[in-house]
Amino acid sequence: MDGKTHNRKWGGTDLSGGMFARLVDGLEKTRHSLVEQVRNITLRSKKLDEDFFEELEETLILADVGVEATEMLVKKLRTEIHNNRVSEPDQVMAMFKKMLTEILSNHAADAASVANAAAVADSDFPAAWMVVGVNGVGKTTTIGKLAALHAKAGKKVLLGAGDTFRAAAIDQLDIWAQRAGCEIVKHQEGSDPAAVAFDTIQAAKARKSDLVLLDTAGRLHTKVNLMEELRKVHRVVTREAVGFRTEVLLVLDATTGQNAIEQAKIFKEAVAVSGVALTKLDGTAKGGVIIAIAGILGIPIKYIGVGERPEDLREFHYGEFIEALFA
Repeated sequence: MDGKTHNRKWGGTDLSGGMFARLVDGLEKTRHSLVEQVRNITLRSKKLDEDFFEELEETLILADVGVEATEMLVKKLRTEIHNNRVSEPDQVMAMFKKMLTEILSNHAADAASVANAAAVADSDFPAAWMVVGVNGVGKTTTIGKLAALHAKAGKKVLLGAGDTFRAAAIDQLDIWAQRAGCEIVKHQEGSDPAAVAFDTIQAAKARKSDLVLLDTAGRLHTKVNLMEELRKVHRVVTREAVGFRTEVLLVLDATTGQNAIEQAKIFKEAVAVSGVALTKLDGTAKGGVIIAIAGILGIPIKYIGVGERPEDLREFHYGEFIEALFA
């Protein structure tokens, strides 16, 4: 950060605190590749002509906003600039900020989703989240951080060790359960993941858990047989979790850029993904992918990861995110 004091408010929330400052820091690389590059283009362009829009398009694509989302943004910005006879860089940046806000707010999970700690507390029934993703995105770690986050908020959390392909995954989740002070349902390595899902839901009913977090084995989205197994687990959760508010949370690694979009498309088709946890935003300049996930795929962003600490996995609020991105 540059030492500036961020005396902002969003939705009545003070954005000048330490957590907001950490978000600003975490988005530094994406801010440079996206917002600062767009600002540089507007400052050096003598007029907002075709050369300007071509350079803008190239910049957005390089920031991993994606071709479809880039075309949508450039077309809309072109129209707004023309209709409002805009010529000043500050006006262009204000329009750009407004457009990004609209995209993210249209697919926001801010208040309505069960993936909000307050929503879980107010629910008459437990919530069950099936957590999915490819190998190496930080899925088990994300579950552990979610468990810690919601346990700290006073929820009774139950973990299901559905990644039975790796003994290390079961052990890792067990450690997270101990850290968060929550219970875990686990079988032996090589067990049927659907059986783990079944037993986890039954245990949640018996123990009156507030939140179930079911781990699943990481799998390449291109492997048909593994995706079919995931569908089987999803069917079990859907069938058994009657009265639960269910979610399928897809964990994506922001550092993979456009590969994350392809993963999201396949998983969405296979198991009706209802939300995304976008991890490792602090380690990449490819955070523009968040615009494509929300704007083109229409999947709500529910959590973002901007650091290693458990509290660095945070609920996604579009207004706070935009303010940090443009800080």
